[in-house]
Amino acid sequence: MSTSSGVNVLRYSALVFGVFYGFTHQRSITSRDKKDAVNREWERKTDLIAQAKAEYTKQHTPQESKTASGGRMFPRKYHQSIPWSLIEKIVITNPEDPKFDLEAYLNMVDAESKGK
Repeated sequence: MSTSSGVNVLRYSALVFGVFYGFTHQRSITSRDKKDAVNREWERKTDLIAQAKAEYTKQHTPQESKTASGGRMFPRKYHQSIPWSLIEKIVITNPEDPKFDLEAYLNMVDAESKGK
């Protein structure tokens, strides 16, 4: 009878261990799946943001019109008073713009004042 009770203890111990292992394994699989879902959602959102930024810049960048000779078209006063080296470079006049170049702006103003 002692062997029979020892075998039963072993069986029930194996059963409890199997249930415990299954529970912990299922929990780890579920948490990994949740993390993967969160990462996929994050990637989807970052892709949408990048796509929206690209679309925004595409819509808000000024279209450069070309002349017959292939150069940029500027008003007549710029053709006479500003050298071509400055015409080739678009001068940003907004000082709050991160690409604002003070030297180029001052050169443009200087050339404009000399032309008048």
